[in-house]
Amino acid sequence: MSPLPTALRRRPIRFVAGSIAAVTVVSIAACRTTPAEPKPVTPALSGGGSLVVEPGPEPAAALTMEARVEAAREVAEVGDYEEALRIFQSLLSENPTLTTAFIGIGDIHLAQGNYDEAEPAFARAVRLEPANFDAQFGHGRVLQLLLRFADAVKAYHRALAIRPYSVDTNVNIATAYLQLEEPDLAVPFAEKAVELAPDNGAARTNLGAAYERVGRYGDAIRQYEVAMELMEPSPPLLLNLINAYVSEKRFQEAVNAAEILLQIEPTANAHERMAFAYFRLGQYEDSKAAYRRAVQTDPQHWPSWNGIGVNALNRWLASGREDRNAKNEARDAFRNSLRIKSDQPKVVALLSKYYAG
Repeated sequence: MSPLPTALRRRPIRFVAGSIAAVTVVSIAACRTTPAEPKPVTPALSGGGSLVVEPGPEPAAALTMEARVEAAREVAEVGDYEEALRIFQSLLSENPTLTTAFIGIGDIHLAQGNYDEAEPAFARAVRLEPANFDAQFGHGRVLQLLLRFADAVKAYHRALAIRPYSVDTNVNIATAYLQLEEPDLAVPFAEKAVELAPDNGAARTNLGAAYERVGRYGDAIRQYEVAMELMEPSPPLLLNLINAYVSEKRFQEAVNAAEILLQIEPTANAHERMAFAYFRLGQYEDSKAAYRRAVQTDPQHWPSWNGIGVNALNRWLASGREDRNAKNEARDAFRNSLRIKSDQPKVVALLSKYYAG
């Protein structure tokens, strides 16, 4: 077995349990704009016996709109979205053109997953202040989450015109181009993000995905491996790395990466990727076993049923067509696959060729 690449060897797998952070709740009472009521005072005698009255506190000065916007953001940060929205709406009732209030409302709806409500808030902010980076970037994000990728790209371009060195914007616009099936256009923005932030694992992963989509598999592997050094390996990153290894015919490294993936997330996809790499290495028993584990994990995983079928069909053909059990196993596996996904012309062709009549 060939050794793991550096990116896979040097980082141990760590399982981090979720924790609940202690949150200090900020009282919105501190942001009221009405003056505080004076405290009652007690007359006191001083020196020569004359009556001296101690003055009460001065009335609190009304907070500026900027301070109230900041207060609303702080309230939102601790999760009190309802109160934060109340403050923003109050500000808009006084100043209907307050861009920062619309951005704040959009951010809250984004955090809550209410994308349909976030979009008009950001759109309004953009109309009020086209040169506001936060408005343009926020609009791009929500449009992308709404799957309006072409519109998101336009918003990100406007954001980059304001702040061309934004790592997040370069990463997001590259992702949007990938979602539009335009990887050639994604590459320069993904490269720019890595140039700006070479230690950003997400940017490296994004660049790897862009390279992979344009067929630059060796370059993709290098980016994925660097990303593995910079952050904890995630299932999507490992799956991308495995697929790139397979594309480069580096099947043993694909098996090694699949072993790590299975430690983190033992899904049918992970078992299937390992099984495919074993098959290409000629380790057919290992391949069969991995495909079986895949369908045990998810009986609806049709690619693994196809893998079981191909392994069995090869065993039947290698036996000089004497192993009837292998032939029947292949037939049953292909039929299982077609029951799950009927539109598979190649599988139908195999059944027609070997099982007709």
